[in-house]
Amino acid sequence: MESWLRSVFLTRNSGFALAALMLAASVLPAHAQEEAEPLIQPQLERREITEAMIDSEDFEIGAYFGVLSIEDFGSNAVYGGRVTYHVAESFFIEAAYGLSEGGKTSYELLSGSAQLLTDDEREYTYYNASLGYNLLPGEVFWGEGRAFNSALYLIGGVGNTTFGGDDRFTVNWGVGYRFLATDWLSLHLDMRDHMFDIDITGQDKTAHNIETTLGIAVFF
Repeated sequence: MESWLRSVFLTRNSGFALAALMLAASVLPAHAQEEAEPLIQPQLERREITEAMIDSEDFEIGAYFGVLSIEDFGSNAVYGGRVTYHVAESFFIEAAYGLSEGGKTSYELLSGSAQLLTDDEREYTYYNASLGYNLLPGEVFWGEGRAFNSALYLIGGVGNTTFGGDDRFTVNWGVGYRFLATDWLSLHLDMRDHMFDIDITGQDKTAHNIETTLGIAVFF
């Protein structure tokens, strides 16, 4: 009788133990999940970031001045204006108009009275359309943390020159350097050769007229 009671007692205790283990197994994961989630959700302040607006205009308009060496007629001041359209990062199209004035030839200076051209005929005006290529785009560093965009470019085109009382088909080519002081203001240093046929001095030849200029331009 005693052994039967002990057997029943052990069987019941085993059943209770198994039930307790199953209950603990089902409760513990849920309790662990509840502990994993924070009771207080932090209130995070989102920073508002404003991106810098950089001008992306493709047109550039500016003025320039410098020195134009007119073959046989000395070196004189030149000034004018340019309008540029940047087709792509590497290529741009430019239209230019310039004014200068031819001096006296060595023959006129030596003769004292001979005049090959009148005052009106010495006026030198030109216009042209050119294609440019940014050969070496890069940056110029000024001090610590300041960098400016720049580019060395090649340019060439065709146009017309009025000089010596006649209009002359002109080919121009040269090299230039562009420095962007801001995102809308640029500075230019250019050297170009304007070539046309001329016979004023009595000899048919192709004149090479070297122009060196400084310019300033704005993007719009």
